[in-house]
Amino acid sequence: MASSGAAANLWVLLGLGIAGVVLAARRLRRPARPDHGAFIARLELLPPPQPPPPQAPHPLTGLCFAIADALHVSGYITSFGSLEWTKTHDAETQTAPVVSALVNGGAICVGKTVIDEMAYSIHGENKHFDTPTNPAAPDRVPGGCSSGSAVAVAGGMVDFALGIDSIGGVRIPGAYCGVLAFRPSHAVSSGGVIPVAPSLDTIGWFARDPSVLRRVGHLILRLPYMDSRPPRQFYIADDCFELSKIPTRRLTQVVIKSVEKLFGRQVTRVNLENYLASKMPSLRNYSNGHKNGDSKFPSLLALCNAMRSLHKREFKDRHMEWVNSVKPAVDARIVSNLSEDGDLDMDGCQDARNEARKALDQLLKDDGILVIPTTLGCPPKLNAKELSSESYNSQTLCLSSLASMSGCCQVSIPLGTHDKCPISVSFIARHGGDRFLLDTIQTMYATIQEQVEILAKSNVSSKQAMNEEAAEAAKEKGNAAFKEKQWQKAVNFYTEAIKLNGKVATYYSNRAAAFLELTNYRQAEADCTSAIDLDPKIVKAYLRRGTAREMLGYFKEAVEGLALYPSLCLIKEFMSFSFLPNELILIHGLFADFNHALVLEPMNKTAGVAINRLKKLFP
Repeated sequence: MASSGAAANLWVLLGLGIAGVVLAARRLRRPARPDHGAFIARLELLPPPQPPPPQAPHPLTGLCFAIADALHVSGYITSFGSLEWTKTHDAETQTAPVVSALVNGGAICVGKTVIDEMAYSIHGENKHFDTPTNPAAPDRVPGGCSSGSAVAVAGGMVDFALGIDSIGGVRIPGAYCGVLAFRPSHAVSSGGVIPVAPSLDTIGWFARDPSVLRRVGHLILRLPYMDSRPPRQFYIADDCFELSKIPTRRLTQVVIKSVEKLFGRQVTRVNLENYLASKMPSLRNYSNGHKNGDSKFPSLLALCNAMRSLHKREFKDRHMEWVNSVKPAVDARIVSNLSEDGDLDMDGCQDARNEARKALDQLLKDDGILVIPTTLGCPPKLNAKELSSESYNSQTLCLSSLASMSGCCQVSIPLGTHDKCPISVSFIARHGGDRFLLDTIQTMYATIQEQVEILAKSNVSSKQAMNEEAAEAAKEKGNAAFKEKQWQKAVNFYTEAIKLNGKVATYYSNRAAAFLELTNYRQAEADCTSAIDLDPKIVKAYLRRGTAREMLGYFKEAVEGLALYPSLCLIKEFMSFSFLPNELILIHGLFADFNHALVLEPMNKTAGVAINRLKKLFP
């Protein structure tokens, strides 16, 4: 009897254990929802009748869309991501002009979507309406604040959707859900929209199809349809890609190959941190405005700090009276952020905005594109520690602060997946360059996706891929050593990079720069020649080879030899013969390197100075 009782107890315990596992699994597994939890309310706003022929149909005919629930629709209470907000506000009497414009343009509005509570966060979590399920990665956050709109597009429920973007509210969820996301210049009417931080707010939109993205943009921004002009320059912000958790090559290679195929030109590498430091003196006031002030990107972090200060102050100015009077159970992270006071210099924040716009406008001009990662990498998992990490949030906002503070337009472009999660890059054009950016995406999108597929199907062995990544890491260590003026250490790192992957011109060119500092001019010349053989358009290698040849004494040898000739004008005559005297070959080679650099970069000051110096010696 005792043994049978013990056996019965064992079965009871086993049953309870299994039941516990099942219940835990149910809690962890998110239930399937027909609309992925994207919508707060379903509605139907129908367009007017089509005009009779021969007039053209409405431009958005056949498309349906959704709107983030910070935009008003007549007859509906705008929730602003909070059930408590709905209890203290009445139904709206007017529809937001931007929504009306889209409906009048032929599109059907089918619903209002979930946003982060009071549109304040960037992750997409919402305790009032539950967090929408990311269709591209169900175990990860969809991104905020316009999470529902991104999910509705990614899930194929609508053709496009509107969202609110102050500090990344459209771009971040677009990247996390794997769809196109466009933040325009500050050019969209804010009427009929609950403000978050008016200096930073704008209405952005999501789409899966670049032609839809462009059609919506032309209507919202009232842009004329004109012949598109190709971009003349692509700038890859190398330092911004250092922030990314995704291998840099995985993100930039697609862009580089697409630019080469479509436009027949190479991208330009820039250090945005150094550029901003030289153009934005006001950033010094924000270098320690938040934690992580010891970042190795002080200017980017300072711009982020200025944006966050502006965002916080303007949000408090508009909504703290309601929070204090209603005393809603606002998310603890919002309360914590808003309670952090301190001296917020609003004039300084506006100075930073003006300087950011001027700096990026000067860099990009009318036909330049800046390429940065949209986010740090894959979307964080639901309830992950990163969501409350100050360092993670700060670095993410560093990337979004560029367009938010400058008023530049930005588009997030999906680049397939990494570890089964969506990844993306962003293109940024100057303030007011919206049509140019929309046209560029329309032109490039198919090629970009083609390159994504090629990269995914690449037969490059895992060992080779690992070697290439290790070579890049060694190069970056070499660059760091070079900046510290540790020339021999830099040479060692660049040599390691060349051993791992000897097909990259930059590695040879960088090692040549270190050899120049070590006065090893012969090796510098050889490295430059190797770099030029690999990439005939690498300007720095021409400049460094010219410098190496000067320092090797080619001048002296050429000048002494030319005593044999009465006039240097003989160069022109000798050029028509099948041979040249060695002395003239030397001079011709010196001129050629610097001239070649000027052909590739007509405004290159170093090459110009060198040419003038040579002309004085050989008039």
